[in-house]
Amino acid sequence: MPSPTKSRLELALAALLFSTGGAAIKAVAFTAWQVAGLRSGIAALALLLLVPGARRGWTWRAALVGIAYAGTLVLFVLANRLTTSANTIFLQSSAPLYLLVLSPWLLHERVERRDLVLMAAVGVGLALFFIGSERPVATAPDPVRGNLLAALSGVAWAFTVCGLRWLSAGGGGLPGGRKSGQDAEREYRGSAMAAVASGNIIACVGCLPFALPLGTHGARDWTVIVYLGVFQIGLAYLLVTSALRQLAAFEASIILLIEPALNPLWAWAVHGEVPGRWALVGGVVILGATTVKTWLDTRAERQTRETGRGGKVRAEPIA
Repeated sequence: MPSPTKSRLELALAALLFSTGGAAIKAVAFTAWQVAGLRSGIAALALLLLVPGARRGWTWRAALVGIAYAGTLVLFVLANRLTTSANTIFLQSSAPLYLLVLSPWLLHERVERRDLVLMAAVGVGLALFFIGSERPVATAPDPVRGNLLAALSGVAWAFTVCGLRWLSAGGGGLPGGRKSGQDAEREYRGSAMAAVASGNIIACVGCLPFALPLGTHGARDWTVIVYLGVFQIGLAYLLVTSALRQLAAFEASIILLIEPALNPLWAWAVHGEVPGRWALVGGVVILGATTVKTWLDTRAERQTRETGRGGKVRAEPIA
């Protein structure tokens, strides 16, 4: 099988695994804190065993990024237990709106005029989630508080993305400073995965005071928890790490849209959960705006790369 085709299938499978998180989190009798802690603890072990990059690049920088990622993980679980899976994943997907504020401050990246327009669209989509009131149901008993936690999860994810870019720009804080070529790429991949692994460890430890005692739970609950840690996070990240070696950023981002598209469908199929009308509209606006932004950024990056080679920019497909 050609490598690009294999990579697309790997990334699609990873997105499929990611998309099952909301339904699985709602399916167990554990408390939200217990789900968050156990899921991350098992995921950390899985990542350390399955992903070689998670075992190298452990620095204070990777740990600092791990703190932001831990917040993303925990808030995602807490939000899922209070509001619908659709609201949680869509609100978390509003992270580019916060990146617009954080990138100039933390990374000294320029903000283009088109970014302001697209992020205004994300802001409109975000506001739609808080129009009117959603009726509490068994799987979403407190939609307002859950929506706020999901939005905070998006903020934490924005900090995580900034942190991963920071690791990339600074060589991951490894001895010797920035390197070039395959060595730099290998070290960054290691430090990035170390941040993911450390984030899961931090999330697990941070949840323990609120998760104990665990109480008595059946085999079904434990099976779902193991699935969340090993497959929904561990195996999914292994597939993402492998796939991104072959795929362009825009193509990868499009394939990963499988996650927010399928997440509400799993929750509907397993729990009969139906998101509100305004939430669905807001989710479509957010995903549409972020997709357009990714496409424009990828095109601009390619044009810059082609111009830097000393020739004219060639007209060619983005993906």
